Amino acid sequence: MNMKKITVLLAVFAISFAGIAQEDDNSTRSNVQEFTPSKLLSKGQWDIKFFNSLYTQTKQTGAGTGESFDIDRQNFFTNTTEVFTGVSENSRINVGLVFQIRSNNYGGQSALSVFDFDNNLVDSRSGLTTIAPSIRVQPFASVPNFSFTSSVFFSIFKDEGFAGEFNDPAYLDKQSTFWETKFFYDKTFGGGDWQVFYEIDLGFNFGEKGVDADFNNSNVGERFANNSLFLPASVFLSYFPSSKSTLFVNAQQAFLIDLGNEFEQNYTQLGLGGKYQLTDVLNVEASYGKFVRGNNFQGLGQTFSIGLRALL
Repeated sequence: MNMKKITVLLAVFAISFAGIAQEDDNSTRSNVQEFTPSKLLSKGQWDIKFFNSLYTQTKQTGAGTGESFDIDRQNFFTNTTEVFTGVSENSRINVGLVFQIRSNNYGGQSALSVFDFDNNLVDSRSGLTTIAPSIRVQPFASVPNFSFTSSVFFSIFKDEGFAGEFNDPAYLDKQSTFWETKFFYDKTFGGGDWQVFYEIDLGFNFGEKGVDADFNNSNVGERFANNSLFLPASVFLSYFPSSKSTLFVNAQQAFLIDLGNEFEQNYTQLGLGGKYQLTDVLNVEASYGKFVRGNNFQGLGQTFSIGLRALL
């Protein structure tokens, strides 16, 4: 199945949940405030999130430095679909599946050209890249606003290249097995109008080193993160103009720490966004992020994201 057909199917998938939501629009209950990432689902409840992110960059830092320089535009689109359900009577364990579709291109193409889902290997790549079984846990009954999600991402795309030649085709995604655990905590204050949310991630990338890859049929660049620890920390400050809407600002500091691959990186990102509850079931989210600094081949671009979330 080609990427354009996959995109159409995903669009139909999202629209179908919108239709379900419209049928159930008689309740006044709001999910925007209640279902933060710290909140788990009740047994039998479903959470389906369809999140799209477009990152585009024309600046990058140099090798081992934070000094930036101009590059031809590079574009990276990611669709992340998450499906979780509650499985415990006490609403403290959820299980789910996450998968990602990516489309990247290089060489100064327009940002929106990623939606062509080209895959010529030279200046464009696209495809279904990862799938991750996941579990969410609320470990302490006395602290209901603290939880964690642990996922193992398996890369399911193949190395591609030009047969019989030394090659390093365009980058698509990490050729790593990635074990990531995200810790969530939130606190509401100001009479319920304000909320601060914290997230700390702990991620390990496993796989062969780039120097050990077969240069005749492997993308060495897709192994840059193997044998490393990824450690981002994020904080969000949200304001609720109404029970159905949220405005937020956020900041993130992240480190990629070398555990044997002789490559390290770090960056700082700032952002803002909002959420709105369209119906009792369906929420929409939009956000913007800017990488304001970085080190060692870190892109200094912008991220534009939009997502739909169905709580059933």
